[in-house]
Amino acid sequence: MHADEIDPQALEAVERQQRFPMPHSHRGLKLLRLLSRATTWYQNRTLPSVGATIDRTIPGPAGDLDARLYLPDADGPFPTVVFFHGGGYVLGSIATHEWLCRHLARESGCAVLSVDYRLAPEHPFPAAVEDAYAAVEWTAANPEAVRGDGRVAVAGDSAGGALAAVASLMAAERDGPEIEYQVLLYPGVGVEDDHQSVEEHAGLVLSEADLQWFRECYFESDVHERNPYADPTNAGDVSGVAPATVLTAGFDPLRDGGKAYAEQLVSDGVPTRYENYEDMVHGFMTFRDVDRAYEAIVDVAGDLADALAVRGSQ
Repeated sequence: MHADEIDPQALEAVERQQRFPMPHSHRGLKLLRLLSRATTWYQNRTLPSVGATIDRTIPGPAGDLDARLYLPDADGPFPTVVFFHGGGYVLGSIATHEWLCRHLARESGCAVLSVDYRLAPEHPFPAAVEDAYAAVEWTAANPEAVRGDGRVAVAGDSAGGALAAVASLMAAERDGPEIEYQVLLYPGVGVEDDHQSVEEHAGLVLSEADLQWFRECYFESDVHERNPYADPTNAGDVSGVAPATVLTAGFDPLRDGGKAYAEQLVSDGVPTRYENYEDMVHGFMTFRDVDRAYEAIVDVAGDLADALAVRGSQ
């Protein structure tokens, strides 16, 4: 499940990231968010070009949500991928995933709508879930607002991958919007403390203390952790959800949870492609200096293009 050693470029990225340890306090979190804005601005100084970007707000259950639409350099309309960023439901933003979303739009031929949802601990569960599902509903109901052709997919990484999976589950159970495909990038689902991936790789990008702190920020009660809309692995039946790509990283403590959900999807008859990048770490698809990150983006973008018949329709 993991290679003999971490990809050298990924290891360099991890070592740079470890200069800024995760704070396990609200005061430390505020400082880290401020630092993240500064470092994100520097990282985004050069970005891959797309046809256009459009900043807008979309209605959410507790107020407007910021969103950024990335359009391919082609004539629309396009299928729309609603994207949710990672960050443990506590960190992350549209800006932290700008590089990833731009490449995803370029390589898939789809419009990508990146959505900022409410973050914990200020807004614990189910705020992020409610925002994510509202964004999917709005996108499906307003294709003209996103240069869309009416087809909708969902995608996300880490906590955002969990939100994408939950949005797909909610749409299936509530007779909601038709979601054509879901792309779950090292999703934060089904994680158990006794997983081999946690025991062997916690401390590399994510420590056990980090995982616990994210849970404490996100959940006001342990009861919520068993809610299928908090973690889709708690669902008794996921047979109605969209076909999926599930991608994990070999040196990621979340690896085994993501793999288990891919197996759950397959067991319930959902067409699913599972891919494990054995020499990679958690979060690697946002590492712009890692060649394998771009390879993985091209890989999952191809799945989106095939599922949504983008290449065949242009």
